[in-house]
Amino acid sequence: MFGFRLPHRYWGRIALGAAVVLGTALGANAAESSVPYVPTPQEVVERMLEMAKVGPHDYLIDLGSGDGRIVVTAAKKRGARGFGVDLNPVRIKESIENAAKAGVSDRVAFHQRDLFETDLSDATVITMYLLPRVNIELRPKLLELKPGTRLVSHDFDMNDWKPDAYVDMAVKEKYGSAPGSSSVYFWVVPARVAGAWQWQLTVGGKPQAYELALEQKYQMISGIVRVGSRSVKLENAKLSGDRISFAISVEVNGSPLKHEFSGRVAGNAIDGAVFLAGSRTQGQLEWSATRGAQ
Repeated sequence: MFGFRLPHRYWGRIALGAAVVLGTALGANAAESSVPYVPTPQEVVERMLEMAKVGPHDYLIDLGSGDGRIVVTAAKKRGARGFGVDLNPVRIKESIENAAKAGVSDRVAFHQRDLFETDLSDATVITMYLLPRVNIELRPKLLELKPGTRLVSHDFDMNDWKPDAYVDMAVKEKYGSAPGSSSVYFWVVPARVAGAWQWQLTVGGKPQAYELALEQKYQMISGIVRVGSRSVKLENAKLSGDRISFAISVEVNGSPLKHEFSGRVAGNAIDGAVFLAGSRTQGQLEWSATRGAQ
């Protein structure tokens, strides 16, 4: 939910700042007046928190927090901690009062602050109601966050960064008392996994070297694994936060062998397990891969 006063440098590039502004023409003195805002309907707030699976261990940051309802709801109903940022001092005051009424002042805070200059590194969940152009400006900063950080946006997407989940819902009171519909987009910040990876497995008592050339676009990954003289494409490749999984089917020691890999990425290392299934080999092995210099 948004409604704040934009810094002068944003008025040439953002029609609404981080708000849904009522009206499209902004006069020369627009920066001197409060920007009208449309609060996120409470039913949408609930759905956003549900999609992000917000819980007591989460630290939530709401960008353009308006009257504070997302942060307050996350604390009151889900036990989370966190803060909201907004440039409108009236909204900040209102948010602080709403937190006190809800009895969650000890778990939340609100700051009059530029969202682009806000440190987001402690967040496990970030919520926002921003225009597409603002989302795109913010996207590089979001992609630098810790893998696994969950992002939820009301109504606006991230262009070619496709969401991990999406819902479209009817809303009884979208704009005041008028009904409408809301879209909710959900992403998980992916680990950076592109590059050349190597590992060894002992199959049938013989060591076998594997080389993976991995390509990435956001959470979408693909690649080719070389095993001896054979190269095969990844199957069912998935990346969610720092968790990666994929499969290959390739001949090893003269026999077809299905490999199903799963692990956790930490910098230039992946640690996990591989399940092997073939006519001569069955079972699970520990799996560790390393990435070469980027």
